Order: sequence, then C-alpha cells, then structure tokens
Amino acid sequence: MFDNVCKFLAESFSADFATWLLGEPITLTELSPSELSLEPIRADALILLQSDEVVLHLEFQTVPKADIPFRMSDYRLRVYRKFPHKRMRQVVIYLKPSDSELVYQTEFVLENSLHRFEVIRLWEQPTEVFFNSPGLLPFAALSQTEDQTRTLEEAAQVIEALKDTRIRSNIAASTAVLAGLVLDKQLIKKILRSDIMRESVIYQDILQEGLAQGIEQGIERGIERGIEQGIEQKAQEIVIKMIHKGIDIETIVDVTGLTIEQVQQLQAKTLTNQAE
Repeated sequence: MFDNVCKFLAESFSADFATWLLGEPITLTELSPSELSLEPIRADALILLQSDEVVLHLEFQTVPKADIPFRMSDYRLRVYRKFPHKRMRQVVIYLKPSDSELVYQTEFVLENSLHRFEVIRLWEQPTEVFFNSPGLLPFAALSQTEDQTRTLEEAAQVIEALKDTRIRSNIAASTAVLAGLVLDKQLIKKILRSDIMRESVIYQDILQEGLAQGIEQGIERGIERGIEQGIEQKAQEIVIKMIHKGIDIETIVDVTGLTIEQVQQLQAKTLTNQAE
C-alpha cells in the first residue's frame, strides 16, 4: 500500500515533487517503463515522470535493497537510449529509518563504468520542507522531527484547511497510510478524521483491498468448515455402522475418540430411526 500511495502522490502532485527535487514547479507526465524496453524491470515503487527537457526517476523504499544501484544505472541507460537529449534526475527515497549501509549507497560501479544517483533519507530531511506543498504533506511525519505525533497533528490542521475537498480527502488518506510506518494506527485515527478521507481514491483502494481479503478469508474459513463437517459426518457414519454390528460402546469410544455421551446420542438416534 505504501508503494501505491507514493506513486499516487508523485503522479497527482508532480509539480510539488518537481519543486522539491528539481527546484522548479514544472508539470511532469508519467513515463511508462514499457516505453523504455520490451521487458521492464520489476520495481514496486518505481515512478518515472517527464517533461520536454527532463526525466525524474523516483524509487520509494521502506526496506533497503542491494539491487538498487544497478537498477538506477540500467534505467539511466534506457532513458538515454530513448531520449538522448533529456537530462535525468534519479532519486531513491527511503521512507523508514534504517541502520543498513545500503541506504547510503549512491553509485553503481562495474569495472570501468561508474554511475551516480541521489539518495534521500526522509528521517534526515527538515520537517518544514514538507509543509510547503500539499503533495508533500503526507511525508511530514517521516521527516527529521523530534515529535512525530505533534508533526502529524500539525499536518492534520493544514489538511483540514485545504479548500479543495478532493485534494483534502486524498492528502488525508495518504498521510494516514504513510504515518503508519512510524506511529500507532489508533493514534493516527484520533488525529486524522476518517470522514475527510472517505471519498479519496486511496481510502477506496484500502476498502477494496480489505474487502477482497475478507472475501478470501471467508472462503478459506468456509472450506475449512466444510472439511470439518465432512470429517464429522464420515465419523458419525462409521460409528453408526459399528453400532449396527453390535460393537460395544467402550470399543467405539476407544477407536473413534468420541465421548461416551456422543456415542450414546448416536445410538439413540439409530434406534429412533429403526423404530420409524
């Protein structure tokens, strides 16, 4: 879900990201990885945005991955092959604090080849940066703040003041999801009003995902229950056959694992059916 939220924010508020990372509020459009190769590299948090002059390559990560440097180098060559005259800015944005050395890697080296890219560790970024634009607000609680709860409360106040209801709803839902990386869910619910975010596409995605999981779990429980009922029915049939053969109750209990009361109930049921 974090990947989807970051992708949504970067694509929906591309000018905010351009201001932050490129220094100019230009509007960027999505560049599909499939345009660069017949076999796009699999990347959950890959975002490619472009203008007439520049390509912005973003990778949002919660967990460091060793293949990031190669991926950045490979995509740079792919973009150069497709757009040789466009400059390119590549940034890996780590969302969650990590002690791994991987979050400090900024280059890919292979024999005589060297490729450099940028890395942003959100927990080292000044908090005020993310209050400058609506599209960046969801990242505020992940920034360099001494009080994440207070920062989220301040972000919530800014969100509630947004006049565009659609933007307000989407930003609130995105903030709630990303804040979940560092804060307790119950606390987030107290700070961010659920009624504001209900109409957002992010909130609807969460509901749909939850519904799908609920249906899947319900099916699984139904199958398990069906199997249990089938086994139980088969066990009863076996007990009834043993009763018909005149096998004593103690033996039936010992063989089947049923209690004496259960066997006696089946015995009484069998006698009733015979009488009818």
